[in-house]
Formats: sequence, C-alpha cells, structure tokens
Amino acid sequence: MGLAGEISATRDGSGHSGRLLGEFRRTALLVPLSEGDDGGLMSGWQGGVRWIYAFTDEEALARFAVARGAGAREWEYLSILGARLVDAVIPTVDGPTGVAVDVADEAGSMLFPPVMGIVPDAQAVDAPSAGTDRAEAV
Repeated sequence: MGLAGEISATRDGSGHSGRLLGEFRRTALLVPLSEGDDGGLMSGWQGGVRWIYAFTDEEALARFAVARGAGAREWEYLSILGARLVDAVIPTVDGPTGVAVDVADEAGSMLFPPVMGIVPDAQAVDAPSAGTDRAEAV
C-alpha cells in the first residue's frame, strides 16, 4: 500500500497505527535541505516542537514548494529512511522534534510527533523522567 496509502487509510478510520508506523519506518522519505548556509534539513516550528518536513515522493515535495511560493526554484533534498530519520537524526537535534509528512497535502498529511514508540525514548516528550519507574509513570 505504501506510506501515502497507510496515511490515507488512517485518516479515513480504516488504518492501523502499527502498520502506519511500520510503513513510515520502511519508507525512503524525501527531506528538503534548508535554504540557508547551515545545510541542515528543512523544518518548521509549531506548538513548541520542531517538525522536520518529509515527503513520500517528488510530486508531494513539488506541491509543498508551490504552496511556499517557491515552485520555480530547484529544491535539493536528502532521501532517507523514516527509521533512520527518527533513530539517528532526531537524537542530534536540540529540543522536541517530530516529522511532518506531506504537509502540503491537506487530506494526505500526517504528523509523527516526538513521543515514545515513534522517536527514541530519550527524545520523547512523554517519556518518564530519569529515575522514574515506568510502572509509576502510567
């Protein structure tokens, strides 16, 4: 079905969160590089969370570019597995960080927030604080 299909199924109520997360982790996502000199991954802030922009294909990235009024320029991007994005990249970013997939597609977007089960526990905003037993935190 692919990630876009799993997002669609989840949004219409027929999906399964485990399948969605598994497909996200297996999918090679296109992550645009920021326009500045830092060469980092393009992201935005909302609700105190940094959201890394990721896209399921070049067409979804192109819709994002057009929505930003920058459809005429060439966009550089990195292709990276969703698993590598959350397991290796997010731990290097300061502060709570999640992934926003296909954000220009109103009916096809999905947020993968910085919570346990999606990002490493050390980066999850809902992780128990150090020294707290998980059973006590429930």
